[in-house]
Amino acid sequence: MTTPDLVPGCFACNHQARSSLPPREDVTHTDHWRVAHAFNSTLPGWLVINPTRHLTSFTELAPAAADELGGLVHHLSAALEQVTGCTKTYLMQFSEADGFSHLHVHLVPRMPDHPADARGPKVFAYLNDDPAQWLPESRRDSIGLALREALSAP
Repeated sequence: MTTPDLVPGCFACNHQARSSLPPREDVTHTDHWRVAHAFNSTLPGWLVINPTRHLTSFTELAPAAADELGGLVHHLSAALEQVTGCTKTYLMQFSEADGFSHLHVHLVPRMPDHPADARGPKVFAYLNDDPAQWLPESRRDSIGLALREALSAP
């Protein structure tokens, strides 16, 4: 699928362009946002919220997309509490790493037993460059499915 809203070679756009995605890459989606479990995380439930079109700044969001983001973060945070047992979520946006300039927002569960040396901005210690350390795809898929179920509950 090629659309003028997607940029070839962009990590997020390449995933958005696929006709079918596993639960870890499509936890939930709307017209404006797609939520994925972070691929390089060692922390279960680390989510990445991506706009469905290529943007590099919040100021480029359509008003409807901007309005939708707050509700999406609220519902995802509640689902993460239910599924992971976290006590709160961290919300962060940088979009600065090479190859990852596509606007994306990290929504990260902070667990009750979260070590002090990995709290706040130090939570990025849970992202790892070594694929052998990442949560397996099957685990990320099961988390994605559990979050879908929690999101659909009344």
